[in-house]
Amino acid sequence: MRRIQFSPYRVMWLFVMFDLPVGTKKERKQASAFRNHLLDLGFEMSQFSVYLKYCTSGEKAESVGNKIQRELPPGGKVDVLTITDKQFMNMRRFYAKAQIKNNGKLPQLRLF
Repeated sequence: MRRIQFSPYRVMWLFVMFDLPVGTKKERKQASAFRNHLLDLGFEMSQFSVYLKYCTSGEKAESVGNKIQRELPPGGKVDVLTITDKQFMNMRRFYAKAQIKNNGKLPQLRLF
């Protein structure tokens, strides 16, 4: 089986950062539905209101961004940021006081 090598300058990471209202039962339900939608799209939770996804191209990242836009809950603030895999590899990440090795890839399911 031939393995496809992706360029770290073409592969993209999509970050979704949000603050959603949760003052009422309806708002909590909408916020939960939005988080579940991100998980259904293949996002991983980095922090409580920060989700990220590895995309094989800029076109794929744009397509996923459009799907997010269609499911935005009313109220709140949602930011979508796209960076290259190379930029992601340069990000310094910490958990407590220990630095997390950032090899640019999150563990994800692979289908062959």
